[in-house]
Amino acid sequence: MSKKAISTLTWFIPIAPIALAAAIYFGEFQSSSFLSINRFTQLLPDTLWAWLTFLGNGWGVFALAFPLLLLAPRIFSAGILGGAISALASSTLKNIFDLPRPGGLLEDGSFHRIGDLLQYKAFPSGHTLTAFAIASALYFSCAKNNRTHLLILFLVAGLVGLSRNAVGAHWLTDVLAGAGVGMWCGMIGAYLANYLPESQLKPQALWTRFIAVGGLVSIYAHYSQVMDLELNLPLQYASIAIITITLIFFIKAQASHSQTNVE
Repeated sequence: MSKKAISTLTWFIPIAPIALAAAIYFGEFQSSSFLSINRFTQLLPDTLWAWLTFLGNGWGVFALAFPLLLLAPRIFSAGILGGAISALASSTLKNIFDLPRPGGLLEDGSFHRIGDLLQYKAFPSGHTLTAFAIASALYFSCAKNNRTHLLILFLVAGLVGLSRNAVGAHWLTDVLAGAGVGMWCGMIGAYLANYLPESQLKPQALWTRFIAVGGLVSIYAHYSQVMDLELNLPLQYASIAIITITLIFFIKAQASHSQTNVE
């Protein structure tokens, strides 16, 4: 456990982006910061930003990380726990603050928008919160000497946050707050996952079978609805394929275990 522990100082790091969000909001740089980023991101194609947004969708990132069910079940469990906590935190904070999005205050056409016009429940950015929760959960569930190569997860999470400005859905303050709260959610998820019994991480365990059922639900979700933007449909089909292939190997693992017990 000591090799996977989270230092006391680390728990204070998420305060930095939240403090910056407060400075931008109370310094009345809300609109100008959003419009600057929104214009800058137009230099890159809409598909890139749409696909990055997909990485902040709970179902999307769950599907893409699904092979970890077999490859690294404890790390995947940390991501699931962190993601679940982040979903609760996002819903709670959005209902408490209920702040308008850029589309609710700025004139439509004054900024670049991809997808439907969103007007309400801006704070915090749920996609950013989810992305940083998953990144933190995966990072801190690993032993300290194996974490360096996972720092790229935070870069990806940052790009997910940037994509929320790019598609015209969130202010910079929403993204920064989402990053801070998301990191806390992920760290809690990693902390809890480290206490899962090793017996519950095997393919035949109740916990991993529960996750496998979640994979089936995810397939239905990807098949029956559009995840944020229609540009993401190719990623949805790829997600279905990833989950299906993983479940095939998961079922084979069940069969192999049953055969071993018989012998």
